[in-house]
Amino acid sequence: MTGINSVQHNDTFAFIFDMDGVLVDNMHMHARSWVELFQDYGLEDLDPDRYLRETAGMKGLDVLRHFLDKDITPEKAEQLTELKDFLYRFMYRDEIRPIEGLEVFLDKAESMKIKLGVGTGAGARNIEYTLGIPGLKNRFNAVVGSHQVRYGKPHPDIFLRVAELLETEPSRCIVFEDALPGLEAAYAAGMKSVALTTTNPAEIMRDRPGVMAVIDDFTALSPEKILEKSCIAQPSAS
Repeated sequence: MTGINSVQHNDTFAFIFDMDGVLVDNMHMHARSWVELFQDYGLEDLDPDRYLRETAGMKGLDVLRHFLDKDITPEKAEQLTELKDFLYRFMYRDEIRPIEGLEVFLDKAESMKIKLGVGTGAGARNIEYTLGIPGLKNRFNAVVGSHQVRYGKPHPDIFLRVAELLETEPSRCIVFEDALPGLEAAYAAGMKSVALTTTNPAEIMRDRPGVMAVIDDFTALSPEKILEKSCIAQPSAS
């Protein structure tokens, strides 16, 4: 028998989640903190929507080179990114919580022995901060951040490294993403994806290569449905 009954107990599937905008609905706070930082450096024409549209999900170095100084050194970029991240954590501390429906979705995936990982453009402190909240702590078998790979999204390095740590073939990994660079990275890694509308509208996400579904949150989603779609559609990065 094929279909969901045959894959339900297969432990070689993995779900890989971006963190910001996927596990928690916080991208608006990241955007606001970048805008506040850039205003201090004389960049007046940047608003949160432009940040989200052009660079959401990228490493801090790439964001700074895109908006502020294409020749900024990694050392200076790290200093400014830490400053921005401190501002973000200060603004968001009392609001952070898992996105709606996520905990039930993770519970079901765990019961089906699906491996769970995180691949994020965030740095070490923000990862510790976010994945330490109730509902997310100790949920994931592998976590990879921007500081652990040479190239961030839209390059595939982060997702490929998570797959390696989970000991799962990329073709059997499904990525959950909210940002366009992240969807590009998943496709480049040879992985299918589910897009969340926390950062971009559904009409922008729907036609991206490799996207199987577009969702607002996890309330109406089940691992079974995702695995069914995965077995039917096998998009390739080639």
